[in-house]
Amino acid sequence: MTIYIFKRLLLIIPTLILIILVNFLVIQMAPGGPVEQAIERAKYSGVSELGSVGGLGRDISSNSNTYNQSSYEGARGISPEMLAQIKTQYGFDQSTSKRFWIMLRGYAHFDFGTSYFKGKSVFVLIKERFPVTLSLGLWSTMIIYLISVPLGIRKAQQHGAAFDHWTAFFLVLGYAVPVFIFAILLIVFFSGGSYLRSFPLQGLVSENFDQLNLFNKIKDYMWHMTLPLIAMTAGGFAKLTYLTKFSFLEQLDKPYVLAARSKGLTANRVLYGHVFRNAILVIIAGLPEALLAVFLVGNFLIEIVFNLNGIGLLGFEAIQQRDYPVIFGTLFIYTCVGMLLRLMSDVFYRLIDPRIDFDQQESI
Repeated sequence: MTIYIFKRLLLIIPTLILIILVNFLVIQMAPGGPVEQAIERAKYSGVSELGSVGGLGRDISSNSNTYNQSSYEGARGISPEMLAQIKTQYGFDQSTSKRFWIMLRGYAHFDFGTSYFKGKSVFVLIKERFPVTLSLGLWSTMIIYLISVPLGIRKAQQHGAAFDHWTAFFLVLGYAVPVFIFAILLIVFFSGGSYLRSFPLQGLVSENFDQLNLFNKIKDYMWHMTLPLIAMTAGGFAKLTYLTKFSFLEQLDKPYVLAARSKGLTANRVLYGHVFRNAILVIIAGLPEALLAVFLVGNFLIEIVFNLNGIGLLGFEAIQQRDYPVIFGTLFIYTCVGMLLRLMSDVFYRLIDPRIDFDQQESI
């Protein structure tokens, strides 16, 4: 297992380079980049100074992970000197291969450059907003699993019974209603939209959070997290519940279950001593995808609706502004987290079922 983990960790490096390369090449063809935006601002504002045109007069040597466009249609009315200055400011005066090499060299030291429009290091921006995304992702995933796994096992045990039928209604409702619609409904009913004002409308903590004692800080934090977590949980527990149910149903029909029952073992002993170890593997295999879905989709929508400054909202703003250092920085972080989560999934496989040997499978 140690050799397998070491090989997977080494494989992360070329995978990251390939992903960065593909996105770098795709950006080459993307219109509406920061240079074109600067040209448009210069045209319509009549600005002739570089610092005003670019928006931020800063060194962009580490911000060169962007696209190169040989000609700019919006450059009409801009002098060649001004156009050259704009390209230099954003790093487009260098060759494509050199910009890509500078980008890789910076990423090797976790230097993602500086945001074109926020005036901060991308690493600092991600560091500032990561706790919000991490809080939403971990809490919601934990709650979803704590609800879905026991509920799915219970539905498998009572397949076709009344409990299975009436719980299906809530599962269909949670799966059918989009997360952002459910979040808006919660705001309308519980955050002063039209009815109650029991929970805050936005933010992760109150303005006087630093002045509170430890107990009140925890209380204030959970008070702000309640509605976002309810919205994310309601939209994510249905799929996992059905996955758990049918995974256990499949195992309950296996011959080894009938053999265990014929030996006089109790239902709980059969379920948790034999069936659980085999059925839970499918659920663990879906954990990385579940976490990524929460981070990439669920967090993104919830952060917008509740105005939470997380990485999802940061990436969305960067896409709108064509802030390529921020886009690539967030993509790099998500890719690293995704591959590490998949590696953790394999480790969990081995811990639950020692019969699985990845090293032996690779040698076959």
